[in-house]
Amino acid sequence: MKHTLVSTFLFLFLQCIGILAQGPAPAPVPPLARASAPAPGPPGPTNVTKILEKAGQCSTFIRLLQTTQEISQITSLLNNSNSITIFVPPDNAFLSMKAGTLNFFNDQQKSELIKFHILPQYFSLSQFQTASNPVQTQAGGTSNREFPINITTNGTSVNITTGIVNASISSTIYIDSQLAIYQVDKVLLPLQFFVPPAPAPAPAPPKPKKKDDSSDSDSSSSVSSGAINSPHGLLFFLAVFSFVYVR
Repeated sequence: MKHTLVSTFLFLFLQCIGILAQGPAPAPVPPLARASAPAPGPPGPTNVTKILEKAGQCSTFIRLLQTTQEISQITSLLNNSNSITIFVPPDNAFLSMKAGTLNFFNDQQKSELIKFHILPQYFSLSQFQTASNPVQTQAGGTSNREFPINITTNGTSVNITTGIVNASISSTIYIDSQLAIYQVDKVLLPLQFFVPPAPAPAPAPPKPKKKDDSSDSDSSSSVSSGAINSPHGLLFFLAVFSFVYVR
């Protein structure tokens, strides 16, 4: 019995020494903090090509945008917070043009043709009701048969006149607060491609100089003086004088 108590005491003693030797239990390691995801950057400009591809039936217009590099200009405008409106004719509108018309245009005219379908401001359908004609396009001015278009509305329909073509908006392809894209039923052909600018007016003829009365008076005086001072004039004067006083 005594032996058992001694053994138990020794066992407990050794356990206490072991616990003290180990020291305090280490503090739990806190979990690693997750790195916060970077804030998303501002959205890039709207991809007009993808919008038109999704709409379908716009392959000819897309090809012209790319070959003329006007798609880069559109992207730059949108990236710089400019607002624009685009009129897009579908493929069948190009097919309905007179054969060879598109191929007849040179590279500059093809670029101007695309710009003629772009307005440098945003128009919702309701805003066309207050459009001030002629409406400016990206192609150039509106005077002297350049690139004018006139926009009129009749109820919900929007009509576009170029002087060569009368077209209408058939549907809305895309619209947000900066960009509006509408499908039109005809290719918009500018007046300048078919009607040359009016010639500049001829300069007005110069006005005739006003006759100087003083010079005429001086001339008459000099003639009279010369007549008296000359010998023949003096004789004529004496003859007249003698005739008057002899009578």
